[in-house]
Amino acid sequence: MQPPAPTPVSNFNLPNLLTTLRIVLVPFFGAALLVDGGDSAVWRTVAYVIFAVAMITDKIDGDIARARGLVTDFGKIADPIADKAMTGMAFVGLSVIGDIWWWVTIVVLIREWSVTLLRLSVLRRMVIAADQLGKLKTTLQVVALGGLVLPMRDPDLPGWLQTPGDVLFYVAQVCLALAVVLTIVSGAQFFWRVWTERHQLTSAAPSR
Repeated sequence: MQPPAPTPVSNFNLPNLLTTLRIVLVPFFGAALLVDGGDSAVWRTVAYVIFAVAMITDKIDGDIARARGLVTDFGKIADPIADKAMTGMAFVGLSVIGDIWWWVTIVVLIREWSVTLLRLSVLRRMVIAADQLGKLKTTLQVVALGGLVLPMRDPDLPGWLQTPGDVLFYVAQVCLALAVVLTIVSGAQFFWRVWTERHQLTSAAPSR
């Protein structure tokens, strides 16, 4: 007697709702960041809050999905898209207002989206989980982008915030530099892993 087939998980669940929320927040984040060409301290603070909420829900929805067995095909596809959309909007927005060089944004976005699309394209044949280097890269990106979104170098800030603001800005710049290096290295490692695993699967497949 065969065991009963597992009940499929509905796409209408809390983790997927949080993932969808992150996608919906992307244009609001971009609009808030670009108000007055990025010179509005109030709206940049609003943009930071939106960014922080998105990054926190990214952690929460993954934990909930794994703990409650709510992993779905929709979540596997939408979750990385939501992440890359939010961080991509941050890179583009900060480049538009002149806080990140465009070449940095272009390099990062090419790597992030090529890896994401490749991971999704091979999802049914193999699962390429993020390694520790990729996770460190993501952490540094989030810290750098969050620090640069905050208006901590605004000349209208109170005097007691000027020095902490400068320190935060330079810390964010260091994190960004490290993130760019890890983005390139981890991307190269990812493509190598995919090529190696696909080669192994091809070699293991029975010949006809």
